[in-house]
Amino acid sequence: MKNKKLYILAILAIAFSSCNKELDEVNINPNAPEIPVPDYLLTGTTKATVDAYWGVTNNMNSSLLFAQHWAKVQYTEEDRFIYSNSSFTSLWSTGYAQSIPGYNKIIELGDAQGNSVYRGVALVLRSWTFLLLTDAYGDIPYTQAGKIKQFITPVYDKQKDVYYGVLEDLKSALTALNLKSGNGIAGDIIYKGNTENWKKFANSLRLRIALRIADKDPAKAKQVIDEIKAEGGLYISANSENAKLDYDVSPQQNPVAASFETRNDYRISKTIVDRLTALGDARLPVYASKTEKEPQGYVGIPNGSTNSEASAIGLANSSKPGAYFLDPKAPAVILSYAEVLFDRAEAAARGFTTENAQDLYKQAITASYAQYGLNNLNSNIETYLNSTAVQYDATNYKKSIGEQKWIALFGQGLEAWAEQRRLDYPQLKASVNTVLNGKIPVRFIYPGTEQSLNGQNYKNAVSSQGADLLTTKLWFDVF
Repeated sequence: MKNKKLYILAILAIAFSSCNKELDEVNINPNAPEIPVPDYLLTGTTKATVDAYWGVTNNMNSSLLFAQHWAKVQYTEEDRFIYSNSSFTSLWSTGYAQSIPGYNKIIELGDAQGNSVYRGVALVLRSWTFLLLTDAYGDIPYTQAGKIKQFITPVYDKQKDVYYGVLEDLKSALTALNLKSGNGIAGDIIYKGNTENWKKFANSLRLRIALRIADKDPAKAKQVIDEIKAEGGLYISANSENAKLDYDVSPQQNPVAASFETRNDYRISKTIVDRLTALGDARLPVYASKTEKEPQGYVGIPNGSTNSEASAIGLANSSKPGAYFLDPKAPAVILSYAEVLFDRAEAAARGFTTENAQDLYKQAITASYAQYGLNNLNSNIETYLNSTAVQYDATNYKKSIGEQKWIALFGQGLEAWAEQRRLDYPQLKASVNTVLNGKIPVRFIYPGTEQSLNGQNYKNAVSSQGADLLTTKLWFDVF
């Protein structure tokens, strides 16, 4: 039943995004309620957004390669950064044609029905969507986004203004969630209507953004964290509270599993296999599968391999992602307890809080282990935490936190890539076969359709931000 409902709702969300005023007026069902319920739209819009976040184009074929979690064993052009201006359309089109209009409509419907929880939940998910977009592209439409009747060609807001605006949106979401007006909500496939978890998710997003801007505006970052504390706000505080979408069997399976049903292009990156092996990290068998060919082992493909180089290693001699990630029901993690602990450790290291950075760092690694069922009974966690290579270095917190956070964010390509750009650890190297003169992409290029459909605003954004290239650094990416 759950499988069928998700399928129907995803179709409804897509259908909604393509409707216009004229069609709405012509296709009126006299037997339908005048005020539609928002639950189907919430389910469909959420799933469409998470599918784009966790799927092939924005995750497997780009950000996971940039973060060197995954590599390509066939058709390696993307792993050598050979892209066109249509390569990065998916995140943009999903965000602006489905996600943001969908969440705006949910807010409208919730308000019409006197149900503030729909407003709160939709604001949190819309904020996360804007965060994905600006982290990837930089300057983006924000203030005029999703308001097609008013703004056919929306202006681009500066990345700084998007971050600051989203922070205010999240505060508004908390206000709405605290009101709890109405009779609860349906259609919530993240937290099943648990408003306390939604509030924790909202605060955890605020913390994420505070650190995203910390190198550019540390005073603002500290202010945000102080506000959360003053409000008595709580963060995600257990793996059971992770913001995630649990997938189902086909046709509602995890996008990673769906891809591997018909294609065999991807393997684990040699970079992360080598690092986990050197550290004796118990997450290696979770993240990677053993090779099919004897002697079996964990073998990664070097990022940026040519087709002939990758072919020489071979499909049977290289490691696919682990069975955990290939399971059709594997969750798409949006924000985890481990990430929150790493963020709190960094906030303490920066002097934004009085918490103990080292203790939080250890808790974060432990939480990441536990996320995959690796507790003290079946892992070497205590030995691992006390090893020289893993021990927290207060003199270089970015290195300690950056490297371990990169490991913990495995599979979350867009977030792992954003954090690696921000913290500059681990220090990844591009292959000589890549086409960006030794550089790794630091942004998505805008979809080519923006040049033709929103030309002047596109030109204004490029003039303000810099050339529309994979190598143009974004506002938050200081070093």
